[in-house]
Amino acid sequence: MKYMEHYDVLIVGAGLSGIGAAYRIQTRCPDRTYAVLEAREALGGTWDLFRYPGVRSDSDMFTLGFPFRPWKAAKAIADGPSILSYLQETAAAYGIDKHIRYGARVGSASWSSADARWTVHTDDTTYTCSFLYVCSGYYDYDAGHVVDFEGQDSFRGRVVHPQHWPADLDYTGQRVVVIGSGATAVTLVPAMAGTAKHATMLQRSPSYVASRPAVDGLSDRIRAVLPENLAHRVIRGKNVALSTLFYKAFRRWPAHAAWLLNTGVARQLPPSIPVDPHFTPLYKPWDQRLCLVPDADLFKALRDGSASVVTDEIERFTPTGLRLRSGAELEAELVVTATGLRMVALGNIELAVDGRRVTPHDTFVYKGMMLSGVPNLAWCIGYTNNSWTLRSDLTSQYVCRLLNHLTRTGTRVCRADVPPSWFDEPARPVVDLDSGYIRRAAAILPRQGSWGPWILRQNYPRDLVRLRFGALEDGVMRFS
Repeated sequence: MKYMEHYDVLIVGAGLSGIGAAYRIQTRCPDRTYAVLEAREALGGTWDLFRYPGVRSDSDMFTLGFPFRPWKAAKAIADGPSILSYLQETAAAYGIDKHIRYGARVGSASWSSADARWTVHTDDTTYTCSFLYVCSGYYDYDAGHVVDFEGQDSFRGRVVHPQHWPADLDYTGQRVVVIGSGATAVTLVPAMAGTAKHATMLQRSPSYVASRPAVDGLSDRIRAVLPENLAHRVIRGKNVALSTLFYKAFRRWPAHAAWLLNTGVARQLPPSIPVDPHFTPLYKPWDQRLCLVPDADLFKALRDGSASVVTDEIERFTPTGLRLRSGAELEAELVVTATGLRMVALGNIELAVDGRRVTPHDTFVYKGMMLSGVPNLAWCIGYTNNSWTLRSDLTSQYVCRLLNHLTRTGTRVCRADVPPSWFDEPARPVVDLDSGYIRRAAAILPRQGSWGPWILRQNYPRDLVRLRFGALEDGVMRFS
């Protein structure tokens, strides 16, 4: 085990959040030293990990991109390789790449109140820091959610999970079945349909789906007449306003929202595929994340016959495909199990405070970022109803405010605590959606509270005011 020097701030993760955090630390807290610990051998996080066909953003890049580095490409809904290049270029442009330590998987971190510092252990190195900032998101990068289907061993074809897409996979002329109905499935099916003999989306229950142009025509017109930085701010503000208004309207009038979404889908489906049951979910809009279809590519594939959708349950795998509960059989040479992701809390890091182990589920989240009773640690997560970066950048700016306040007041420790009675409250995960991957992780995620700074709101304008300008000494956050 090698011992490294002390840093003022250690950032865990070199993906979208970690790169944004590093920029904010070095520009707003220039006297603070920092390093970025990345478990993998490349930066990019999600955008380096996922390599399946068609992988793309499900938010517009004017808000998913960094506010300090305008997105310049033509497509607002961008493909994965373009986003990865953008992250690589951003890290290089600001010298952030020189602060990244690759192959540094953080296994544990322990806080000492006597020393007012964290000791952070990776596989082969020990670091210390005054503030620990976990920017690794909440997905398990090692494995996705895998369903143990009966008879899968008898299948003579190939089964792959999108999270571990084989580089040598050639599905040309094959019959492909994609199991799932979420964002990954609706991306994979049209991307594979043109090369495969046929691609079928097999779903147990449907998701809400909405089409959107990949190129934002209005934004392009704004970019044509305004200076780059001003255009970026105007477009970003426009997109935030629209997405916030749509989300609030959909939550307030779910029946109308469902009718609007289903009517839009019906216009694009061929007569042979009815909206009900294939695109009529049982839940309300935004109980789960809305699936985005750029340029209606999924519906084009359904109309030209290169793809189809089947709503049924799997009884078992057979040597040549899948047998369904209805008695129907789907033939396949390749089955893609887009059955979801696995969630972890704070990168699966084992935390301890003064020798006491911290169980994330036993904590409440202050302002969507800090764990109750845990000093000098923040966890960066994004919005579920809007672009991830909108929330993650606000969090990073707030962390910088905390760090500067510590310097200005001559204090070393910041910590938020909740009343003891709260620990008897029923679990309400910090990520408040009804999606399967959220329900499966409910027992491990930190919790939300019932008032004030202990609620993670899905409201960027409100968060912008509170996190950028709200009082740091609010009676809950303690400095010592």
